[in-house]
Amino acid sequence: MRRLFTSRLRSGMHRGKRTGPEMVNTAKPTRKRCKRAVKEEETTDVSPLSTYHMFHDAADIELLRSQLLSWYDQEKRKLPWRTLAVTEPDLNIRTYGVWVSEIMLQQTQVATVIDYYNKWMKRWPTVEDLAAATLEEVNQMWAGLGYYSRGKRLHEGAQKVVSELQGQMPRTANSLLKQLPGVGRYTAAAISSIALGQVTGAVDGNVIRVLCRMRAIGADSTSLAVTDTLWSLANTLVDPERPGDFNQAMMELGARVCTPKGPLCSQCPVQSHCHSYRKVKQEKNSRKLFGKLDKKPPSVPDIEDCMTRGTCPLCPSEPWDEELGVQNFPRKPAKKPPRVERTLTCVVIRSGEEDEYLLTQRPNKGLLAGLWEFPSLLQEEKSSEVKQKKALCAEINRISGMHLTNDLLQLVGEVVHIFSHIHQTYVVHSVRLKDGDAQMQCGNTQWLTRSALEEAAVSTGVKKILKRCDSVDSQKEQKSKDGKMKKHGSTKNRQNLGTSKKPRLDAADSSRQLSLSSFFRTVKKEC
Repeated sequence: MRRLFTSRLRSGMHRGKRTGPEMVNTAKPTRKRCKRAVKEEETTDVSPLSTYHMFHDAADIELLRSQLLSWYDQEKRKLPWRTLAVTEPDLNIRTYGVWVSEIMLQQTQVATVIDYYNKWMKRWPTVEDLAAATLEEVNQMWAGLGYYSRGKRLHEGAQKVVSELQGQMPRTANSLLKQLPGVGRYTAAAISSIALGQVTGAVDGNVIRVLCRMRAIGADSTSLAVTDTLWSLANTLVDPERPGDFNQAMMELGARVCTPKGPLCSQCPVQSHCHSYRKVKQEKNSRKLFGKLDKKPPSVPDIEDCMTRGTCPLCPSEPWDEELGVQNFPRKPAKKPPRVERTLTCVVIRSGEEDEYLLTQRPNKGLLAGLWEFPSLLQEEKSSEVKQKKALCAEINRISGMHLTNDLLQLVGEVVHIFSHIHQTYVVHSVRLKDGDAQMQCGNTQWLTRSALEEAAVSTGVKKILKRCDSVDSQKEQKSKDGKMKKHGSTKNRQNLGTSKKPRLDAADSSRQLSLSSFFRTVKKEC
């Protein structure tokens, strides 16, 4: 049994370092990797009963496959890339379409991706079409989707397929992993199983959660022992007849039922295979039983639990938390707090028939590579507002060739934007240029109208800044209107008071007595 487990563990291992649900395409030296793998296997073998965390019964595996796929057939969401995967006869287009979807879905919710995916595939339906596009066009299409290096890598990958692979997409998980930039272990497995029918498991964030709960794996889910075990489990469970559907079913289960918070265990199609669910039921039954006897439940582990908990590299090191229930699994290391940054930025506007905005292009590497932004500068700590304005003004003059003075800059306010690893606060200023000041331009800068800016390759942060400026301008206009109305109203009231005349006393209303003929004349006149 131990040999079987070890061989399965080896078969599930590929090279690559895991980052979140994705496996970054950075292969390590084989010799060094093997030493680590052997060391981990030796650690696992020390505890023979750690097989509690695996699947060994063939009938049990078949039942799980059947239950999960039956649920998926009834409950799966209709998504454009899934439709393409089953209806597109051209293998190259099918592989390309699934590749695009998998890259877009990294760190991004399905609901957000759908529109971007449809627009992308409409504009670039084949890998050749994408290869012929410019990076500027790709960035423009990707704007707002976040993690912008993904779009760049897709573009680079398409150009490589066309120039080096004769336009043919790689046909296996290993070749996808080796030949396409930005494709890691999970992405390669997902593409090959969904588009090409290769029998391989796929482990993303959702699958990590499902498997950890199903097999009560509570150790750090980013550790080598847990990562290798999860891939071994995925490769053991994947259905050989429907590998793509099975992998998508596992992801669907994690996304909609076995969720990070508030999991819907009562709706889970594979509940009977779940160790953590069984553990929750046992805890509830123990509390009921010993509660009646007014005793504390014993801490002796259940006979079906992992019996090597003290040394098992897959068991949790922390005690069971009754309030968390199945959410005790998986355990993740505490996230590092995001880096806090403050950036000075200025919205430079030149007047004309239509206002235009000055934008500058970011470097081709690093955060938001190649995107356009308002002139910006990282704020120095403990600098006064005057110094900040001077520094920002100098940066604007440097990139544009203009000669502005810092007293022209008006403070708009602050805009907060959260990246995955940076808590960014933009300190926003604005300046409206006179005709003579706006003629200079140099370097990677351009003037864009409002409509062109909204379609350009800019980040969500830039759009937030623009929205903030609009809000402030709107408030100023409203105050100005209110002031004019008040001024106009008070002037009118004064005029009315100064020019008002005594109301003319009508003959009919006069208190003096009229003659009979005069009375009838008055009545006739009024009629």
